[in-house]
Amino acid sequence: MAFEDKTDREARQFLANNPDVVTIDMLVPDMNGILRGKQLTREYLPKLYTEGVRMPGSIYLLDWTGQNIGTLDYGSSDGDPDFLCFPVEGTLARIDWARRPSAQVIASMVDSKERPHFADPRHILSRVLDRFREIGLTPVVAIEYEFYFIDQEAAANGNIMPARGRETGWRPGTVNVYGVEELYDFEALLDEIQQVCKEQDLPAETFVKEYATGQYEINLHHTDDALKACDQAILLERCIKSVARKHGVIASFMAKPFSDQAGCGLHIHCSLLDKDGNNVMTGPMDEVTGRPISETMRHAVAGLLTTMREGMAIFAPNANSYRRLRPGTYAPVRGLWGGDNRTVPLRIPGGSEKAVRIEHRVAGADANPYLVMATVLAGIHYGIVNKLTPQPPVAGDGYASESGIELPIRWPVALAAFDESNFLDDYLGAEWCDAFLAARRFEAENHHFTIHQLDFDWYLRTA
Repeated sequence: MAFEDKTDREARQFLANNPDVVTIDMLVPDMNGILRGKQLTREYLPKLYTEGVRMPGSIYLLDWTGQNIGTLDYGSSDGDPDFLCFPVEGTLARIDWARRPSAQVIASMVDSKERPHFADPRHILSRVLDRFREIGLTPVVAIEYEFYFIDQEAAANGNIMPARGRETGWRPGTVNVYGVEELYDFEALLDEIQQVCKEQDLPAETFVKEYATGQYEINLHHTDDALKACDQAILLERCIKSVARKHGVIASFMAKPFSDQAGCGLHIHCSLLDKDGNNVMTGPMDEVTGRPISETMRHAVAGLLTTMREGMAIFAPNANSYRRLRPGTYAPVRGLWGGDNRTVPLRIPGGSEKAVRIEHRVAGADANPYLVMATVLAGIHYGIVNKLTPQPPVAGDGYASESGIELPIRWPVALAAFDESNFLDDYLGAEWCDAFLAARRFEAENHHFTIHQLDFDWYLRTA
């Protein structure tokens, strides 16, 4: 809903249709993509729509463990003031994994003057989308998530391993990519996820057994509303985790839970429509990629490659994210592009001319979808308005190529590239970029000075 349209029609209609619902989870996605918020009673729900619900603005700027950042001016140092949250229209829905009848709704924050809060990821993405409206283009996007089913009981005892099939009791021991039988190992769990997706109007299209033991992928249908796509993605992640928990399994979107297995990515598919609904990325056939590519697409690709180094801290937001970035693992190490080729971070998939698009394969599944989407679209816009020219596309194994842009695949290097970026300040907001950088550096320092088990394994008896 628009903040100026503060009516409670949606709330009252929902309560009338769901007289048994007793609580509503108000969800606020922070900079890490972690959902925070409050649990509201049904009597309190209309107030969220008309008056707003107060939450501290610092909730957007926490580290991964949920604590305030001591080096920021938001949180304890500014008195941690409250601001108002209002609902996102269309996200109010039942949740069936709770013990008692419950619902959920995404909320977005405004500041003391009822302007969009600078650190709200939805507002950051919205500002980028405004730039596309100014040039008469509409992004059409789709999101793919990869994740693992992890054994919950073993994890509680410190042993991280793929979950046993809930129907068969079989613990997978092979990759078996695209295996169909592995889907039936978790038939009841996947069936319930699909049912919940239908109830919540989340357009999940396909489930796939992915390229690792216990790893799966789920795809959302494309849409010309990028904000809605990210709302659906964050709710889909919650749905998968919550239903899995109900079935005694951990669904993990951690970028690299196993060092010897594939990591988990968050892939963004994007095409662009003009005012007449034409896909402006379609053009003459390109001999190297084998795809019909327009000059507009080439500009977009160039923008993404030019800004990829700067955005890596968003695509890989925590210490574990960088474990995923290894050669030969379908994860990016150099900025390259090509045709229907999974060894490059920017892929132009096969399909009809109408469906010509860019697949951005850089981000991990642990990244915030709103911020990833904002950064990807900002790179595309930057390339188009500046008419940038990309390097030649790659054919064959991208990991064997010595061309392309060397990406920062270590956290401190990625943070340095982020810090040097004028592009991100311009598109995402300098105030937010300063806060994001401070938060990530705070977390990186704490992680660096923590003694990990490997230190003892390698050095305790030999040093």
